[in-house]
Amino acid sequence: MLRTLSVVITEETDPRWNLAMEEVLLRTVQPGQCILYLWQNQRTVVIGRNQHAANECRIQTLEADGGHLVRRLSGGGAVYHDLGNLNFTFLTHWKDYDVEKQTEVILRAVQALGMRGEKNGRNDLTLDGGKFSGHAYYRAGDQCYHHGTLMVEVDLTPLERYLNVSPLKLQAKGVQSVRSRVVNLRDYRPDLTISMLKQALTEAFSQVYGLPVTQLGRGEVDQEMLYTCHARFANPVWTYGEEMPLDHSREARFDWGTLRLDYTCRDGVIQELALWSDGLEGDYLSRVPTLLRGCPREAGAIRARLGAEPGNTEEMTQGILSLLMEE
Repeated sequence: MLRTLSVVITEETDPRWNLAMEEVLLRTVQPGQCILYLWQNQRTVVIGRNQHAANECRIQTLEADGGHLVRRLSGGGAVYHDLGNLNFTFLTHWKDYDVEKQTEVILRAVQALGMRGEKNGRNDLTLDGGKFSGHAYYRAGDQCYHHGTLMVEVDLTPLERYLNVSPLKLQAKGVQSVRSRVVNLRDYRPDLTISMLKQALTEAFSQVYGLPVTQLGRGEVDQEMLYTCHARFANPVWTYGEEMPLDHSREARFDWGTLRLDYTCRDGVIQELALWSDGLEGDYLSRVPTLLRGCPREAGAIRARLGAEPGNTEEMTQGILSLLMEE
C-alpha cells in the first residue's frame, strides 16, 4: 500500500545524466513509495533496449547537429526529444505498480489543462487520433517504472531528419510517415507551457492517489550510484551495440512489435544470433540470443529453450520460430 508520494523535477538536459537519475530512482525507491520523475532532453534520439541503433537513427546527421543518441533500459521504439517535450517516469514497487492509475494521472493533468486525451492501445495517448504521448515499461526485481513522453511544442521537422522508421511499422499503423502520427498539446492550447504541465501533473498525482506530494532534489540521491549509472549510459558499446557478421537476416512485424533476427547455423545448430526489436518486453528479448546459442534449429528445441521465460508469450515464441524456421 502506498504511503508516500515524491516528485523529482530536474533542470538537467543531458540524456545520459537523466537516464542515470531514472535508474538510481528505480534502484532506491522504497516499499510504499511512488516517485514521479519529470525531465527533459535537448535534441536527443532515445532508442529502446533491443533496437539496432543505425537502423533506427541517422546517427551522423544527429551528432553533426549537436544531438545525442542514447539507449534506455526499457523496450519499445525510438523517440525524438527536444525541450518542447516533457518526459515522465513513475517508479514504485511491484505490489503498488498500477499502469492504469499512473496513466490516469497523465490524462487528469491534460484534462485539467482543457484537453481530453484518450488511451489508445497499450502504450499511446492521443488527442483526436494524434499521438501526444508514448509509453514504455521496465521491471528489475520488485522495482518497476512506467515512463513516456508528453509532446508540448516539439519541433516535428527533425523526426524525419533523424529517425529511420521501419516501413513494416508504418504499414502496420496505416500511416505514411512518423510525423503524420503525432501532435503537440499546444496545437490544442496555444498558451500551454512546460511549467504549467509540470504543475498539473504534480497536482493530478496527489489527486489520483489521495496523498500529499513531497519534492526531492538531485542532491538527495546516491551520488556514487548516479555516476556509476551515468558511465553505463555514456558507454558507446551500450549505446551503439556490437555488429556481428552473420549469415542470415529475417525481419517481420507482429502485433507485439517488429522483430529482426540475424543468425548463423552450422550443421543444423544455431551458432550465433542477434535480435533487434521494438517489443516492450525488453529484458526477455535481450536474453533470447543467449538462450538460443547452441540450440538445434528445430521448432521443438527452440520452443523448449524459450520455455516459460519471464516476459515470454506464445505470440513472441511463434514470431521467433517463424523467422528462424523460414527457408
